[in-house]
Amino acid sequence: MKTLLTGNEAVALGAWEAGVRAAYGYPGTPSTEILENLSRHSKDVYLEWSPNEKVAFEAAAGSSYAGVRTIVTMKHVGLNVAADPLMTLSYVGTEGGFLICVADDPGQHSSQNEQDSRHFARFAKIPVLEPANSDEALRFMKYGFELSERFKTPVMIRLTTRVSHSRGLVETGNRIESKEAHFERNPSRFCPLPIWGREMRKKVEMRTGDLAQEAAQSPLNRIEMADTSLGIIAEGLAWNYVKEVFPTASVLKLGWAWPYPDSLIRDFASQVQRLVVIEENEDILEEHIKAMGIACTGRDLLSGVGELSVPKLLALKAKLEGNELPVLPAPIEAAKDLPARPPVLCPGCPHRGLFFALTAHDVLVTGDIGCYSLAVFPPLSRTDTILCMGGGFSVAQGIDKAGEKRRVVGVVGDSTFFHSGITGLLDVVYNKGKSILVVLDNRTTAMTGHQDNPGTGKTLMGEDSDIVSIEAVGKACGMKNVTTVNPYNLVQTKKAIDEAMAREESSLIVTRAPCPLRTCTPVGPIKSIDPSKCTACHSCVKIGCPAIEARKKGEKPVISAELCAGCGLCVQTCKFGAIKEART
Repeated sequence: MKTLLTGNEAVALGAWEAGVRAAYGYPGTPSTEILENLSRHSKDVYLEWSPNEKVAFEAAAGSSYAGVRTIVTMKHVGLNVAADPLMTLSYVGTEGGFLICVADDPGQHSSQNEQDSRHFARFAKIPVLEPANSDEALRFMKYGFELSERFKTPVMIRLTTRVSHSRGLVETGNRIESKEAHFERNPSRFCPLPIWGREMRKKVEMRTGDLAQEAAQSPLNRIEMADTSLGIIAEGLAWNYVKEVFPTASVLKLGWAWPYPDSLIRDFASQVQRLVVIEENEDILEEHIKAMGIACTGRDLLSGVGELSVPKLLALKAKLEGNELPVLPAPIEAAKDLPARPPVLCPGCPHRGLFFALTAHDVLVTGDIGCYSLAVFPPLSRTDTILCMGGGFSVAQGIDKAGEKRRVVGVVGDSTFFHSGITGLLDVVYNKGKSILVVLDNRTTAMTGHQDNPGTGKTLMGEDSDIVSIEAVGKACGMKNVTTVNPYNLVQTKKAIDEAMAREESSLIVTRAPCPLRTCTPVGPIKSIDPSKCTACHSCVKIGCPAIEARKKGEKPVISAELCAGCGLCVQTCKFGAIKEART
């Protein structure tokens, strides 16, 4: 039967049909929906949102050691977190099939950088498979499990945003019977101490050679001969654009790009007059082909910045043919007068209260990865740095210890605190920092679509669980000054900040209020502005709520009843009592 699925849905279905027994991950766009879709089959699969990608990877390794098919999911920057166990698992090897489903984000649709995970696959010496569409995503999952078990190696399934979120027809099948877990004790097999690890290293090199031969014969790679005047080598998603823009060219389609299928590449190159390598982001394949002594072009004609597109390849085609660059279609008329719509914290967002309260102080704010990153924009403008998950605390410590005269406020979210914020807090406490640390606890992992975390009391499988107390963890780490506030209460929030500012030591402030989008309920009654009392001072506008509309300076603002979440922050900013509950 055929059905229409996104790439992430197809990955989940492919894992289930292949008999996966355990799945671990940490939510991160564009990979999040893989485990969420696999949860539909949770009676057959154990699923877990782990505290971070390193934990997820290590737990998945344990399941594979026990002999069952396992996947671990993450986005590209999450692979950085999991790099430590990745490198060693390549040595140790796997028992049950082990697939690392990594979703890269060319074009930075929802990420702090562009990163090509093929580098990690080559670095760790593990095979990487790149599906070009949803149907291949499902089939490559099944192939990947067989490959992993045959060669006892982790296998990377490299997705990109376009593959993860685009839909395509998929041929579905039935689930195969999965193995029962049983760990066979064998220290020399699973303990990479130097005496055994040195032998493992030799096996990795032998395995890499065997995999390269396998790749050259794999059905995932194929030569599509046509006009021999131009030959194009394309991996994964790039193949789709190549087939659209270069329909008459000969193409070597690589679905399994590393270890490189050298004999297949040489065979194809020998049959074409000119060879072009088209790959998204890094020129990894092009570098290797040139190192083989094969003349080719690629990066000199096509930028590696951003994601591929038909217009980019049309420009490439014009260069190859010596023609003028194509004229791209002009923007449609209706788009000319559309106002800019920068990203903004949602109406009723509990994070707004904390950042607005911080505007009263001359402090540096080290932010983190989450919805609260949007506090960098006007009118709040209360975030000075963003590095990576957990960096909100660690960067604060670094700026403080460098001798910065102003106080530093480090901010992370609740899920980020459990992910990698605890170690940063430990660093501040242990090394006697004086940063003010804030955990914005909105009771969910909001930015990636409201997944649960150790502080929510629910697991990915929908089971009730213990709620881990952020305050208790902070105290257990040695933090003496711990305060919890309701961020919708500006007086309470400002008081907590003032008290922390007065101390010559570190403090932990937890702001706790649920995300209204998760609860799907208004925070309070809808508000309205009485124009007879409003002085157009625009104090309410400074909180940055999208529900408060003011077209220009001096004009009295109004509150959109359709957008207002009733949080009441605007009421607390108005000195003239002009904001009240709306009449119904």
